[in-house]
Amino acid sequence: MPAFALEPAQTAWCAELRAVAEQRLRPLAEKGEPGHVNRPLVAELGRLGLPARLFTSGAVDLCLMRESLAYACTEAETALALQGLGAHPVHAHGTPAQRRRWLPRVADGTAVAAFALSEPGAGSDAAALSLSARPDGPAGSNGVAEHRRWRLYGEKCWISNAPEADFYTVFARTTPGAGARGVTAFLVPADRPGLTGSALDMLSPHPIGTLTFDAVPVTADDVLGEPDRGFRVAMGTLDLFRPSVGAFAVGMAQAALDATLDHTARRDAFGGRLSDLQAVAHQVAEMALRTEAARLMVHAAASAYDGGAADVRKRAAMAKLFATEAAQYVVDRAVQLHGARALQRGHLLEHLYREVRAPRIYEGASEVQRGIVAKQLYAELGDLEAI
Repeated sequence: MPAFALEPAQTAWCAELRAVAEQRLRPLAEKGEPGHVNRPLVAELGRLGLPARLFTSGAVDLCLMRESLAYACTEAETALALQGLGAHPVHAHGTPAQRRRWLPRVADGTAVAAFALSEPGAGSDAAALSLSARPDGPAGSNGVAEHRRWRLYGEKCWISNAPEADFYTVFARTTPGAGARGVTAFLVPADRPGLTGSALDMLSPHPIGTLTFDAVPVTADDVLGEPDRGFRVAMGTLDLFRPSVGAFAVGMAQAALDATLDHTARRDAFGGRLSDLQAVAHQVAEMALRTEAARLMVHAAASAYDGGAADVRKRAAMAKLFATEAAQYVVDRAVQLHGARALQRGHLLEHLYREVRAPRIYEGASEVQRGIVAKQLYAELGDLEAI
């Protein structure tokens, strides 16, 4: 059996997800307003039981879900992924009270989650966060304010589902000058006083916005994990979700490849079919090659995550990097081989062309992923030399 082959039950489940996405989710997605949370779509995902699987399954299942949904309905895929991204820190690091309050509502699609990490001056450089959490409370016996209450000041930017989410996983600086070691993760309900936001008009159709924190109160009950250890919460979440971004990309690439195969096999040109032209056939072969290679890297990273491998961060970065770059190539080639029709509003490839660009930037741009891979490689070299 080849490496990372799917079991028959997994293959059948993926086919079922594709069918459900096409028949039940895409109609809801088409009724949604671009740039806004599609709550009927989120609720339908809940009725299907897909958000609940985010908390009970591993990385391989997550990647299978994202690839299958992306193939037939990118909006449904993104809505599910954002629920997972925003709520996973609560699942992994939340208190019993936090989990009881929010996870059932995320699972059934009645609450929308968001992951608030990026800032205007700290996009991919997550350790450079400037949103400040200032101690708010009476001085303790040592004359220093007790770190049980804080006020959040600053701004988050390019936050998916903002400003319409019901709660945010927010990363703020609790210890100035401490870099990654001075960041704390907070669970912040959207109705906290001082929290406002506005939508951004972006290329991607899903909602993205800014958040402004003007003395937003948070307490120790809102902390996810431990104070000053929030960077681990963020990186642990990204280690899980970066391979699945690659799965999203693979789903889009496969949809573009299949559309191109169908088009070139039927299109008459130059006295024959487009597929008869070697220049076309070789491009289609390259598209298939990159799509399959990306899929294998995604499954390798997901399997490494589920198996607790030591090199998960490197594999996750590799998978996201390779798969998103491959999908960009495949979709671009698909547009070229379809010609002008692929640029018409409403065409599958016009939609994919807009969707495929953002994953090379969010959750760490491609350049950041290369940096992570290189850092891990040199660290491994150092470990070997020390033996």
